Amino acid sequence: MKIMPIIATCMVAIMSAQPSAAAGAAGAAGAADVARTIVRKGAVQIEVLEQGAGRAIVILPSLGRSAEDYDSVARYLAADGYRVIRPEPRGIKASKGPMTGLTLHDFAADVAMVMDDRKTGPAIIVGHAWGSQPARMLAVDRPDLVRGIVMAAASVGKVPPGSTEKPYGRLREAIDGSGNMALPREQRLTYLRQAFFAPGNDPRPWLTGWYHATHDAQAHARIITPIDSYYSGGKTVPILDLQGEHDAVVVKNVLQALIPDRVETRVIAGSGHAMAPEKPREMAEAIAAFAKRVYARAR
Repeated sequence: MKIMPIIATCMVAIMSAQPSAAAGAAGAAGAADVARTIVRKGAVQIEVLEQGAGRAIVILPSLGRSAEDYDSVARYLAADGYRVIRPEPRGIKASKGPMTGLTLHDFAADVAMVMDDRKTGPAIIVGHAWGSQPARMLAVDRPDLVRGIVMAAASVGKVPPGSTEKPYGRLREAIDGSGNMALPREQRLTYLRQAFFAPGNDPRPWLTGWYHATHDAQAHARIITPIDSYYSGGKTVPILDLQGEHDAVVVKNVLQALIPDRVETRVIAGSGHAMAPEKPREMAEAIAAFAKRVYARAR
């Protein structure tokens, strides 16, 4: 599917945060103003959070969750000299569009629409968990927009030879139950600890922030899109497999065996599958280090 360019954009709000005295303290006070923009084409409109200046890093969130999960990560990256762009998926905040019959091509097209509008050029795409799927699809459909991919706490969608596991199948009940508001709070906390948070990390921040229509549309897109059409993120871009030490969801080190020349691995100690609320500084540092290396090669 060809991803078409942007038609129109409209600035809807600016939220300001005072810069910290030292850029390294970005997580405490914020490193840059956050602009909220609406990008539109036809029946689709995508809300975009943008901050910082420099080479672009685009962050795509986890299943059924908002780009706001990466507020701290984005502040650190902006303080480190990057322009951070976070599109909200359809069904979240002001992002709207058809929600049925979608594939990963559609979600990747939304990202491309934003990047074309914001004139990012080829950028580092960070896909957290489910977000790695449209990130890799984008590299297939619009390779001109992708300089490198960070798969943060992300499953490849394939399993090692001889495995009887179902791809994307680990802890399915806990993943889906974590955001089920009909369940008792304590049951949801149990699910969050099982699927998302490392031992000792507080899961309560993720009791809220779940978007069910988006969850269902994204899950359908994952199921309906052939894995072989996107798992490798195209054929050329470098990939950082950013793993959580205690991630119980991801089947690890699968991509390294499939495309070893393009994949590097880094493990964040003390992190689970949620990663961003657990270790935002460490997540940002790993992304920035990868971005620095990849952008340096492109000069």
